[in-house]
Amino acid sequence: MLKEGDRAKILIVDDLPENLLALEALLKHDDIAVFKADSAESALELLLVHEFALAILDVQMPVMNGFELAEMMRSTEKTKHIPIVFVSAAGHDRNYAFKGYESGAVDFLYKPLDIHAVRSKVSVFVDLYRHRKEMKRQLEALERSRQEQEVLLEELRQTQTELQHAVRMRDDFMSIVSHELKTPLNTLILEAQLRKIYLGKNNLSAFTPDKLMDMVERDERQIHKLVRLIDDMLDVSRIRTGKLSIRTSRFDLAHLVTTIVENFMPQLKAAGCELTVDVPDSIEGEWDEFRIEQVLANLLTNAMRYGAGKPVHVKLDVQADQVELSVKDSGIGISTEHQDRIFRQFERVSGSEGVAGLGLGLYIADQIVRAHHGSIGVKSIEGQGSTFSVILPLNGAAAVEQARNRPVLVEKERRDMQDSA
Repeated sequence: MLKEGDRAKILIVDDLPENLLALEALLKHDDIAVFKADSAESALELLLVHEFALAILDVQMPVMNGFELAEMMRSTEKTKHIPIVFVSAAGHDRNYAFKGYESGAVDFLYKPLDIHAVRSKVSVFVDLYRHRKEMKRQLEALERSRQEQEVLLEELRQTQTELQHAVRMRDDFMSIVSHELKTPLNTLILEAQLRKIYLGKNNLSAFTPDKLMDMVERDERQIHKLVRLIDDMLDVSRIRTGKLSIRTSRFDLAHLVTTIVENFMPQLKAAGCELTVDVPDSIEGEWDEFRIEQVLANLLTNAMRYGAGKPVHVKLDVQADQVELSVKDSGIGISTEHQDRIFRQFERVSGSEGVAGLGLGLYIADQIVRAHHGSIGVKSIEGQGSTFSVILPLNGAAAVEQARNRPVLVEKERRDMQDSA
């Protein structure tokens, strides 16, 4: 026994109950559901609710006859495609049949009804209905499949774009790393070759104490550059795996900032950057001293790179239960659309071509500050310089303990590729 929803529905309309019962008995079958209406009005109510495979209408009915009902069905979107078969006792009158076909009939049944003819014709229309339904289902399935394929294609396009971006990032990274590593290595190689030439010529006058000190200092600067590049790459690897170590201890942040600035004084002077410092006598709190030094060193390095020959201002201030450390330069500045991007891996400020660096400093600084449950931001106008501000909780031990229990790499990583694409 088929379910109601799987059975083809047939509507029979006749004003005589005995005709309805006789036709229902004739059409009754497991795969057919018969609906009866004793007037055109009742038929219209059923037509609004159900989807019929066939409508069998008696022509001669009071109030509204079968022809008029057929015309109404043809004028309504929901019912205009239902095949209509008229039942008539008027014989095979051509004009009568013509009027029926003009009203939308597909066939005529004449009384007295031929049982085999009725069942055969109904079977044909039911089969056609089922074929149409199946075709509709297949078309809908095809459309769903097409839409799913469109979604998959779009996902593939996005994946391809992300992969292309990742490849470009990798290639750019390798190119930058290669260039940045070669610069200090080439300098060291040239220095070593020059000394070898001096020694080969027995020119010991090139190795006076003052000249040796200069050589050692030059070597030391290049070695420090190499160490810093390698440390940056190692930090990125640690961040990616959630293994950036944060070890807090209580120390005086004001003293640390003053010490770092003093260590940078020779480099700032060589870059022509006049330095002003606004730091209180003492600010004690709990942070990772090595990592906070790393953040400030990155900010000062950028201030020298992008603001060479112009003033740099460092300020440290206490605000309620947090501290704010800011580094202000008067360099090339950063456009509004690039101010978020600069905290991502390998991103460089527009106009920074020829400036040394991997584009990792701000990314690492951002991750370190986030690991302290702090924040870092920038305010900048192109051509007028930039101010980088770091906000840290004054007592960050609890925050850092939470950070230890989760990966340091935050949600930015997933967004980076989409935004860059």
